[in-house]
Amino acid sequence: MIRVLIADDQTVVRVGLRGLLENGDDIRVVAEATTGEDVVRLARELHPDVVLMDIRMPVMDGLEATRRIAGDDTLSAVRVIVLTTFDLDEYVMDGLRAGASGFLTKDVEPADLRQAVRVVAQGEALLSPGATRRLITRFLAQEPSRRDAGVLDRLTGREREVMALVAAGLSNERIGERLSMSPATARTHVHRAMLKLGARDRAQLVVIAYETGLVHPGHA
Repeated sequence: MIRVLIADDQTVVRVGLRGLLENGDDIRVVAEATTGEDVVRLARELHPDVVLMDIRMPVMDGLEATRRIAGDDTLSAVRVIVLTTFDLDEYVMDGLRAGASGFLTKDVEPADLRQAVRVVAQGEALLSPGATRRLITRFLAQEPSRRDAGVLDRLTGREREVMALVAAGLSNERIGERLSMSPATARTHVHRAMLKLGARDRAQLVVIAYETGLVHPGHA
């Protein structure tokens, strides 16, 4: 059973999300929060698998709440999905930088919402190639040197290749096809890159890839 914590200051949004999620037999909403402070406290108490995090909340906003959850070693298994009104919301990129595993717009289809929670609960990133490229192009392209490219020296040449393809939105299966390796081998390279760079998941690898200049908008 996937345990979800919903964080949004609007009652109608929380009720709607709960109803959509609990239509799936494998998902249960364990709590709701209306402020960032509450969601951090509840995350520490309940250790949910996934937090659906609204950015704009009182007391403490969703960005700071995401940052605190991602920075707490006791919550390393908790994954955050940022909820936004528009997929090009300026705060989405900050959410990914803070440690979110991906983002969803609030008008997401019910089946897509449930599948997104399942994907993130399994440790994968929720970043569709199209939405990611639009986001990166608009925001990271304006600040291409936010991270020292020297961190990439920790990686092997093959790990860099794989990381670049992750940033292009390719799955392990597609990476395997591109580089003539099995999906399992591709997954191993992704995992090693994450460990060496201190990335929580594939979403963080994407951010690092662009911020270090390993890849650039339009890369494929």
